[in-house]
Amino acid sequence: MDKTKQRTLNKWLKQQSKLAKRWLMIAIGLGVLSSIFLLVQAALLASILHQLIIENVDKSELVMHFIGLALSVVGRAGCTWGREIAGYRCGEQIRIYIRQLILDKLRELGPAYIKGKPAGSWATLLLEQVEDMQDFFSRYLPQMSLSVFIPFIILVVVFPINWAAGLIFLLTAPLVPMFMALVGMKAADANRKNFKALQRLSGHFYDRLQSMTTIRLFNRADAETEVLRGASEVFRTRTMDVLKIAFLSSAVLEFFTSLSIAMTAVYFGFSYIGELNFGHYGVGVTLFAGLFILILAPEFYQPLRDLGTFYHAKQQAVGAAESIVEFLDTDITKVKSGNIDLASPSSISVEASDLKVISPEGVDLVGPISFTLDPQQSTALVGPSGAGKTSLINAILGFMPYEGSLKINGIELRELDLASWRKQISWVGQNPLLLHGTIRDNVTLGKQEISESDIHQALSQSHADEFVNQHGLEYMISDRSGGLSVGQSQRLALARAMIQNGQFWLLDEPTASLDARSEQLVMQGINSNIDDKTALLVTHQLEPLKAVDKILVMQNGKLLEQGNYQQLSQAGGLFEEMLSANLAQHNNEGNLDA
Repeated sequence: MDKTKQRTLNKWLKQQSKLAKRWLMIAIGLGVLSSIFLLVQAALLASILHQLIIENVDKSELVMHFIGLALSVVGRAGCTWGREIAGYRCGEQIRIYIRQLILDKLRELGPAYIKGKPAGSWATLLLEQVEDMQDFFSRYLPQMSLSVFIPFIILVVVFPINWAAGLIFLLTAPLVPMFMALVGMKAADANRKNFKALQRLSGHFYDRLQSMTTIRLFNRADAETEVLRGASEVFRTRTMDVLKIAFLSSAVLEFFTSLSIAMTAVYFGFSYIGELNFGHYGVGVTLFAGLFILILAPEFYQPLRDLGTFYHAKQQAVGAAESIVEFLDTDITKVKSGNIDLASPSSISVEASDLKVISPEGVDLVGPISFTLDPQQSTALVGPSGAGKTSLINAILGFMPYEGSLKINGIELRELDLASWRKQISWVGQNPLLLHGTIRDNVTLGKQEISESDIHQALSQSHADEFVNQHGLEYMISDRSGGLSVGQSQRLALARAMIQNGQFWLLDEPTASLDARSEQLVMQGINSNIDDKTALLVTHQLEPLKAVDKILVMQNGKLLEQGNYQQLSQAGGLFEEMLSANLAQHNNEGNLDA
C-alpha cells in the first residue's frame, strides 16, 4: 500500500472518530486522571519507605499515608475501568455508523450489484472488517493522546526533583515511537493482504456450502476440497505474516523500554555509591527521589509501549478500511434515485426507446432496443438463457444503469423517485425469498397497517389458505423457506405480491419449480389479480402464452421479435423455433410418463 493511500485511509478513520468525540474525550480524561493517581501512589509509596528506612518513623504515624495509598489504588482502578467502558462505547458507536453506511450503500446499489460478488465477501465486509476497527477507536486513538499527556505530566514532576533522570526520560522516549513506526509500515500491507485472502476464502466457502448438493451430484467434492485447502493455506500464511510482525513489534518495544529503565536504575545506583554527583540541584540524591523516580520509570514508558501494542490495531484498521472505503466510493450516479414522485397512478405504462442496459463496470448487456408495455395489458418476455432478460428487468426496477430512454408513465426512470416507483410493483419470482419469521411477517413484511381481512383475502386468492389454516399465521418459517414446500413458499410469495397491490406486476418464472397442481393454483391466483394491471411475465414455457396480449422475443441482448402468439408462432423466427422445441419436450415427457 502506497503512503498516499495510507494517509487517505488514516484521515478517513480519524474523521469517523468525530462521531463519538464525547466518549473519546471521556476515555482520554480518565487516562489523564489515572496518571494523577499514579503520581500520588508513587509519592506516597516512596515517602513511606523513606520515612521507615531513613527517618525510622513509627508505622502508626503513617496511617494516613497508607489510607491515601489505598485510595489512590482504588481511584486508579476505577479510572482504568471507566476508560475501558468509554473506549468500548466510542468504538461501538462508530462501528454501528460505518455498518449503516455500508448497508445504505448496498440498498442504493441494489441486488444486481450485490450478486456480482460472493455472499461471503459481503459478510466479511460487514462483520469481520468493521469489527476489526474496534481497537483502533477504543484503544489506539485514546492512547495517542495519552502517550503525549502522561509522559509530559511525569516529566513536569520529575525534572524539579532530578534533572538527570528527566533528561534520560526525554532522550530515550522518542526511540519507542520511531522504531514502532518502522515496524508498523509493514503491518498495514500485511493486514491488507490478510483481509483480501479472508474475503476470497469466505466467499468461496459460502458459495460452495450453498452448492453442496450439486457438488456431490457431479462428484466434485474432492476437487473442491483441494481448492478450499489452497485458499485456506494462503489465508494461514497471510495470518502468520501479520502475527510475525506483531511479535517483532512487541519485542522491539520491550527491548528499548527495558534499556531506558535500566539506564535510570544505573544512574541512581552509581549516585548512591558516590560515583556520580550530578542531577540533584546540590541537595543530593535522596532515597525518596530515587524510589519515586524508579517507580515512575516503567510508567513513563508504559503509554508509549501501549501505543506500540495498539499500533498493530491501527494497521489492522487501515487494512480493513481499504475495502470499505473503496466500496463506499462506488459510483451510484447512474442508478441514483430522482425526485419526481409517481404518486398513485391508476395504471402503468413502460416505454423504451433505443434503450441500452449497461453493467456497473460499463459493459453493454442489452440493446439498443425499443418496446412499449401498454397499460392494463400483459406482456411476455421470452428468449434463451443469456438473452438479457434479467438485465432488462433490473433496469426497469432501477437497479441497473442504462442509456437511451426508459419512461414510466411518460417520466424518465432516472428522474423518478425509485421508492415511489417500486411501491407500484408486485413481484413474484421463481425462487421466493422468505424471511426467518412467522407466516404473517412474510406476507405483510412487517407492515402493521394491513388488516386481518386483507391478509386472509390474499391468502385465499393465492390458494395459500389451505395450509395456512392448518399451521396458523404465527407459524415460524426458518431461513430458505424451511418448513414449507416449494409450492407453498411460492403461494406465500404470491399473497405478499397481492398485499403490495401494485399497478405493475413483474412475474419472473413464477411456476418454474412447481408441480402441476401448485402451478395451476399459482397461475389461477396471478390471473385473477392482473386483469386490470400492467404485467410483464418472464418465462420459458411458451404454450400458455396464447392469452398474453404481447410477446417480446430476445436473444444476445437484442429484441428480435414482438407481437402476439398467433403472429409469432407462424413468423418463422426464433419464437417459432423455441415453440417447436418446447412442444417436442412436452411430448417426450408425456411419452415417458405413459
